[in-house]
Amino acid sequence: MKFLRNKATVVPLVAITATLALGVPHAGAQNLLEMLFGGGVKRAPQGEFPPPPPKYKPKAPATTGGAKISSPSYYTYKADRLVRIDFSTLTATAQPATPQDAAFVPTATGTAFRDAIAGLGDYELYAEPDVAKALIAYYSANPDFIWVTGSGPNNRAQDAVRVLGEAASYGLTPADYTVQVPTTSASPADANAQLKELVRFEMALSARVLRYAHDAQNGRVEPNRITGYYDFPAKPLDLVGVLKTLAHTQEVRTYLESRHPQNPEYQALRVELESLQASAENEIVVDPKLVLKPGETSPELPKLLKLIARDLDDEMGGAYGAVLARFAASEVYVPDLVPVIKAVQQKQGMKGDGVIGPRTVAALAGTSKADRLLKVQVALEELRWLPSDLGSPRVFINQPAFTASYIDNGQEQLKTRAVIGRTTNQTAFFYDQIKQVDFHPYWGVPQSIIVNEMLPRLRNDPGYLDRAGYEVTDAKGTRIPSSAVNWGAYGSKIPYNVRQQPSEANALGELKILFPNKHAIYMHDTPQKAFFKKDMRALSHGCVRLQDPRGMAAAVLGTSVDYVAEKLKHGHSSEDVTRNIPVYVAYFTAWPDMSGKVEYFDDVYDRDSRLKQALDATEAVRSPSI
Repeated sequence: MKFLRNKATVVPLVAITATLALGVPHAGAQNLLEMLFGGGVKRAPQGEFPPPPPKYKPKAPATTGGAKISSPSYYTYKADRLVRIDFSTLTATAQPATPQDAAFVPTATGTAFRDAIAGLGDYELYAEPDVAKALIAYYSANPDFIWVTGSGPNNRAQDAVRVLGEAASYGLTPADYTVQVPTTSASPADANAQLKELVRFEMALSARVLRYAHDAQNGRVEPNRITGYYDFPAKPLDLVGVLKTLAHTQEVRTYLESRHPQNPEYQALRVELESLQASAENEIVVDPKLVLKPGETSPELPKLLKLIARDLDDEMGGAYGAVLARFAASEVYVPDLVPVIKAVQQKQGMKGDGVIGPRTVAALAGTSKADRLLKVQVALEELRWLPSDLGSPRVFINQPAFTASYIDNGQEQLKTRAVIGRTTNQTAFFYDQIKQVDFHPYWGVPQSIIVNEMLPRLRNDPGYLDRAGYEVTDAKGTRIPSSAVNWGAYGSKIPYNVRQQPSEANALGELKILFPNKHAIYMHDTPQKAFFKKDMRALSHGCVRLQDPRGMAAAVLGTSVDYVAEKLKHGHSSEDVTRNIPVYVAYFTAWPDMSGKVEYFDDVYDRDSRLKQALDATEAVRSPSI
């Protein structure tokens, strides 16, 4: 028997011929067309729908026909306001305002410190609220200098000031940590003034060291305040403990540098930052957001043509040299230039469509120095939101690169193309733990898709889900016919769950890899294989589709692709991932490969500029802090 095949189903050709010859009722024809062209299922539902219970009698239509479930939003970032540190709780008496730490051992400077506290009465020092609180708590329980010995700053202070002054090498802003270092004076007449200057230096340096330690470990901004697409747990930092450690070590540099992420990726980005800071700007800078179609005009075009002509090889020169010479100064993208652009695109591994866009510009002109600097600085900030040790093995998904990798023992064991969420259905940035692999999975349809995409059709065609291989259940898990629900009675809150049965048409394909999270994001297969041929792959509802799902499943299960293939022969099943494997659903427009070479990617969701706004807001708050 011959079969007519498409992505969704397999239908006997004889059945189609008979249907067309004999004729069918309208509903039957609709059913057949859905099976052929999307919506049909290979595997029929098991059993019949039970009759709807009384509570599912149609309800009066609600006035919520246009209700939608909206995606997370972006916010205008507001940094915490600085507070003036209240030194009034520190006294010059023998008894501190709070009980002394049991481990506190006064030094020869202890008496001098108590005498110096009076010089803080009118001192205006501003800091973040948690820094101000920690500063008073520490010095109340440990009334002595950390950074001063005798009549001037000690070696510990000198090391701290040097580290703070090198903040730019980590993509931080040195002005955020600036401290005025006092000059040493041996004149007895200046003793009181000098002591006052020293105690103020002590407090200022401690405040800036605490800010630095926080920024190095956690970053300068709170990412979850930028957008609902960011989801990061707090990274606790004992600020009082930081001062205690610094008070009892001479290895100040080692300790402060240890607050930064300790992974090769962070170090590679630092090396790239240093190289960029020392480099010159590109000779020819082209607008990185240029989009130019044949027939359109742009002053950026001659720049691109100059770059193409500069780098012509013999083959390209023979084919297109004369055309480039003739139109070198043209700002109009004339038809004669289209074959040139197509050839250049194909040579760079892109689809040669002749449309000049950001990827074509990046391939020809590279990314400008300013843009690369921003991408690296943003990447360093984002890495501070993640664990210092990224873990091994781990799965790393970089959304702007449209890739997913399995990394173990410092080696990229698997790298596969990935599809991420559309700009209207963006994939969140977070990390989690991989828990399970589902073979021939059910697809639990998210409420947002039910409301935004299915509901408009269901209001006119309530039986659509029944025919298309979906199951509808109530809150108790009781299955009911889709046709028995008065879908017109509901807006953005649907009291039913919908799931698609395993089939060739299932949106998740043959397997999914789960890491339970509130965003309902996971990795999975897809029947839409053609998407992986595209350069720009922000095309899903938010989940991460993999070109090689079997390879990723085998990697996380610690088994072989053959084992996965055998599991798939036996229908729906699940298997737990027994190892601790973190997964990073990350967003880095600058990221090093395994050799340490930093690669740059388009900011598909325009998140770098939003982070830059948050950083600028933080700088604006900090600038008058001393």
